[in-house]
Amino acid sequence: MTATRALTRALGANTWIWTSPLTDEGLAELAPKIREWGFDVIELPVENLGDWDPGRAAKLLDSLGLSATIVVAMGPGRELVATDRETITATRDYLRRVVDVAAAVSSPVIAGPIYTSVGRTWRIGEAERRGCYEQLRDSLEPVVRHATDAGVTVAVEPLNRYETSLINTVDQALEALDGLPAEGCGVALDVYHMNIEERGITEAIRRAAGRIAHVQVCANDRGAPGADHLNWPGIVAALNAADYRGPLVIESFTGDNETIATAASIWRPLAKTQDAIAVDGLAFLTGVVRGGGAS
Repeated sequence: MTATRALTRALGANTWIWTSPLTDEGLAELAPKIREWGFDVIELPVENLGDWDPGRAAKLLDSLGLSATIVVAMGPGRELVATDRETITATRDYLRRVVDVAAAVSSPVIAGPIYTSVGRTWRIGEAERRGCYEQLRDSLEPVVRHATDAGVTVAVEPLNRYETSLINTVDQALEALDGLPAEGCGVALDVYHMNIEERGITEAIRRAAGRIAHVQVCANDRGAPGADHLNWPGIVAALNAADYRGPLVIESFTGDNETIATAASIWRPLAKTQDAIAVDGLAFLTGVVRGGGAS
């Protein structure tokens, strides 16, 4: 990875930092500020189809010179494994339509825990886990095919043990996705979850080389990157070595929305203001990225 590559890596912010669910009005208010602060990318959650209009969003972002990435919301009832056929079919339909949203706003990915609802946990033996991974591949295959045709990559995110029992680590994600085409389906890395589950974040990044489709960042407590104990130069250097060329997107959450605060366990302020999570995180990451990281 050259210094030029390091200097030009895009940085983004997820609108969950401020609001949930995202609406057309909320996006119209947030997007100009996010661009003015110096971000390159705005990450747009699709909690429910129709919350915001993709065509309207595309025009707004184009006028501001912002790129987009899309994340899914795997709420109750959105399941691709260990459930009935009707639920899997409905979840696939939702994901295919999210792919269409991504294509409409020129997002290269849809990212998230695209396998089961957040918060669904159960004890899984190894045989059952292998069966669930096989079912996941079968359930995802039509979505990946649809995404590939649309020029979008499905990015599957491991979550920590308190939010899922199915895919917690990079190695589990790679196993679960083995056999699905890398050009249409990869791994979404979130350093918040990696800090809990991986024995070494940089080593896990290196093992994921070739399948990293998206990266989300925040402090170990969900606050601004840099206000923490994480080895950010090492993380950036590992991503560079893995030839990940996508953005680093700050994902955090507001405690003002009861549903999302409960789901993400946001029980106290993570910074002086929600804006500070983005602004301070951007300033810190810009310095690390310009330095190219350090092992």
